[in-house]
Order: sequence, then structure tokens, then C-alpha cells
Amino acid sequence: MEAHRPGAVDEPVDPDVELPVRRGELWRGQGPVLAVVAAGGAIGACARYGAALLWPTAPEAFPWTTLLVNLAGCAAIGVLMVLVSEIWTAHHLVRPFVGTGVLGGFTTFSAYAVDAVRLIQARHAATALAYLALTLVTALVAVWAAATLTRRAVR
Repeated sequence: MEAHRPGAVDEPVDPDVELPVRRGELWRGQGPVLAVVAAGGAIGACARYGAALLWPTAPEAFPWTTLLVNLAGCAAIGVLMVLVSEIWTAHHLVRPFVGTGVLGGFTTFSAYAVDAVRLIQARHAATALAYLALTLVTALVAVWAAATLTRRAVR
């Protein structure tokens, strides 16, 4: 067995070929994926921004808009994954566009963290902790429920 040299970088291996893959080959053909993720992300972020404009949250108030946006996005991810993974044979760019792009841009777990910090700074630590836990639990339930209901609906 050959010893690992300090500073040596192991080349990624394609499991189907069992041969080392050069780094440049890993990125080949990824332009369309990056483009649809970026386009979808822009659409999702605009939709999220629109939700914040329609239903603004006061600085010391419970961040209902962020919570509901994240729940809606998580439910949509549950539906999408069932449809494109189990029901339809979708184009290979659908999942990156809708899942990673649109829904990744729409759901806003960065704002979730900022909202929690804002509540803590406003001396509402208990509310911040409740918000953090409520978002985590309800987001997971939303994905599960949406996937389960989608499976039942298409049977």
C-alpha cells in the first residue's frame, strides 16, 4: 500500500469508471446547471422580497412572514421531490431550477437567523428560541406532509 504524501491531493473518482477524474472534467457541462440555478434563485428571491413587502414585520414583532415563506417553500420542496423523483421523468434541469434555484431563493433561512438575532437584541430571547424551534419543526413537518399528501394524491 502506498503511503499518503503530505500535501498530496487525491483526485475524485467516478464510481462508474473507477479511474481518476481530472478537476476540469468535473466542471465540464455544468454551465447550464449553474445558469438555471442562478435564474431560479433570482425568481425565488424576488418572490420572497415581494412577500416581505406585502406583509412587513415590525422590528420587535414575531417574524411571521419569514416563517410562512419558509413553510410554503418547504411544502413546495416536498411536492417537487415526489413529482420529479417518483412520478415524472423530468428534464435534468428541472430539479436544479425549481428546487435549488426558485425554492432555494424563496426560502430564507439566512433571514431566519437574522430574525432570531434581531429578537435577541430586542431582549426577546425566549421568543427567538421559540421561533428557531418552531421554524425547524414546522419546516420538517411541511416537507413530510407535502410529500405524503402528494404521493396519496397521485395514486
